[in-house]
Amino acid sequence: MTLIKSISGIRGTIGGKTGNGLTPLDAVKFAAAYGSWIKTNRKKNKLKVVIGRDARISGEMISNLVCHTLTGLGIDVIDLGLSTTPTVEVAVPIENADGGIILTASHNPKQWNALKLLNEKGEFISGENGQEILRIADQEEFTFSEVDDLGKIILDNSYLQKHINLILNLPLVDVQAIKEANFSVVIDAVNSTGGIFIPELLRALGVKKVTELYCEPNGIFPHNPEPLPEHLIDLSKLVQKEKADLGICVDPDVDRLALVCEDGSMFGEEYTLVAVSDYILTHNPGSTVSNLSSTRALRDVTESHGQKYTASAVGEVNVVNAMKKTNAVIGGEGNGGVIYPELHYGRDALVGIALLLSHLAHKKCKTTELRDSYPTYCISKNKIQLTPEINVDEILSKMAKKYSMEEVDTTDGVKIYIDKEWVHLRKSNTEPIIRIYSESASKVKADKLAEKIIEEINALLD
Repeated sequence: MTLIKSISGIRGTIGGKTGNGLTPLDAVKFAAAYGSWIKTNRKKNKLKVVIGRDARISGEMISNLVCHTLTGLGIDVIDLGLSTTPTVEVAVPIENADGGIILTASHNPKQWNALKLLNEKGEFISGENGQEILRIADQEEFTFSEVDDLGKIILDNSYLQKHINLILNLPLVDVQAIKEANFSVVIDAVNSTGGIFIPELLRALGVKKVTELYCEPNGIFPHNPEPLPEHLIDLSKLVQKEKADLGICVDPDVDRLALVCEDGSMFGEEYTLVAVSDYILTHNPGSTVSNLSSTRALRDVTESHGQKYTASAVGEVNVVNAMKKTNAVIGGEGNGGVIYPELHYGRDALVGIALLLSHLAHKKCKTTELRDSYPTYCISKNKIQLTPEINVDEILSKMAKKYSMEEVDTTDGVKIYIDKEWVHLRKSNTEPIIRIYSESASKVKADKLAEKIIEEINALLD
């Protein structure tokens, strides 16, 4: 059993002993810590928090525990029920709420669940706030309300339509062009809440033929829920069988978007953000942001539009902070996470779908042709296992010095740009590991670059 306490939330496997898994007692403890933090920081007589969950088998249990813990603290709960991460993020400011919790373990398998914690803006809490919540939980600094001051639970199932309406009203979502394109789309929603939200969105956008695959929100994932190529075989086959224009896959909480082309080939998770950004920059020039481990293709496309690209530290909070600092018009992560600030500062597969379909409709081309219009890069992901006594920061510093004649970014670990290639070295916060991401024009070249860097690190260790 596993329980991971991080600054952004609590995630763990269901069952086991308290403190070793996400047991009912652990769910209550950390919900109480979050609620207590809100009471201290918001300083209002009446507080409210928005709650939503994905379709995991454990979701209803965890939701009941969290909701009733918050009401026990005197906080009202707006319960969206089966929802998505971006929908909860959208709902928090609309409801003028003081925070939000999404009950989802994102792309983790079905035995996992988690509490993802939001602030009053509907954005993930900061690292500093996360540390304070962990401290409150550790010290059990909770004071529950007396009977006359208990909060109440308000069920609200209106946010599917509200979220879709917000997307339809975005100026760059061209519903008419999508209708005229007469798209045929296949969806793989991994039997979670994307199976509720995405068909509704597509029909609202005017997509005439929608074929559903694994869209029953029962939490029984038919394959590994992370939208990687090796998990999208069934989707690829069905796209070809249906002669569809596009295949869409999302993770269980619908904040990551992966695409399959009309010939069954992978569009590439890294290229979801690239394609959407190309569309945005064509109509609304401005800066872009992605994290340091994302493809260089976004930088190339951004600069081809005469705009400025910025790389942030890894992590959605860091991407959002960099987007605000640079006033970026689009940003996100290479895992299929599109952040469109015109709607909200959070990864949102729903708005990503609407913008991508608008782009395809305007281009009047096949999905493969769109993908082939962008620079081709491949990423290789590796790691070096170290012994605990090794000073990882010193190793990274030596690598940065070794490549000081190249472009080096030390925002988050060490990223070295060598012509059109790059390698990103990051240390793990939980174990003695250096993660090595490298990118080049082919997988072979990316692997070769990683091998070269690994050899150089090993030489430093000798």
